[in-house]
Amino acid sequence: MTRQRTYSITALAAALYVFLCWAFADGMFALDALWDSDAIAGSNIWTYVFIALIIIAGVYQARKLPDNGIAIQPTHDEALATPGQVDDPVWWKLLLGNVYFSLIWLPLRFFVGREWLSSGEGKVRGGDFTSGESLAGYWTNAVAVPEQGRPLISYGWYRDFLQYMLDREWYTWFADLVMWGEVLIGLGILVGALVGIAAFFGTVMNFSFQLAGTTSSNPVLFGLSVFLILAWKVAGYWGLDRYLLPLLGTPWHRGAIFEGDKGAPPTTPVVGGQLRTN
Repeated sequence: MTRQRTYSITALAAALYVFLCWAFADGMFALDALWDSDAIAGSNIWTYVFIALIIIAGVYQARKLPDNGIAIQPTHDEALATPGQVDDPVWWKLLLGNVYFSLIWLPLRFFVGREWLSSGEGKVRGGDFTSGESLAGYWTNAVAVPEQGRPLISYGWYRDFLQYMLDREWYTWFADLVMWGEVLIGLGILVGALVGIAAFFGTVMNFSFQLAGTTSSNPVLFGLSVFLILAWKVAGYWGLDRYLLPLLGTPWHRGAIFEGDKGAPPTTPVVGGQLRTN
């Protein structure tokens, strides 16, 4: 990895974020709506802030590299290969497992995280949703079977499930689960805290909304979140996962916090440091 390549990845990441905002959202670049106190997460100022953060992260990473760069080509030892194991392409390994390429996941995190946080904030601020009335109306509309035309829900078992919750007035507490879940998912993805887990629960909610017949931005968020889940080891490197993953570890590799290492994580970690997650 060289400085020139890092600058190229940074430009690609910034362009990708601009494309996502242009293709899958409306009016996110309008200068006449930079700040909205009633919808803070949806304010357009964040579009420009996130673009700036992508560029700053890329420049910082590039300046940390030595003049001659760093060799990051993954190797494959045939002697250690597991029989029957199909090896992944080199570029896929790097993209999903090398922190020098974590810049490319910033635009996806910023777009997906902002969408979830903005949606959750709107529900928290809306009285109809906090009381459960809005969710009850949503479920009622979803389970309705018109005399003509096609119902919103294609699967009878899911319609019965929503009807079961409606009959028992579960919307009174389920609304809190939905709106605060959206807020936590958005925050987790934005700040890079357990990105893989946050993105997973995001896909669960997207899947549920689509089963109920709501399309909207759910297919886009679902697809982008799947990539964040696959890249869980490095997607949050420019965020709290830089510290959380080495501390917490995984079920197959215990982190420092469970090994009795009481030392604090470094305050200025070296870009490209290894994340011991496997």
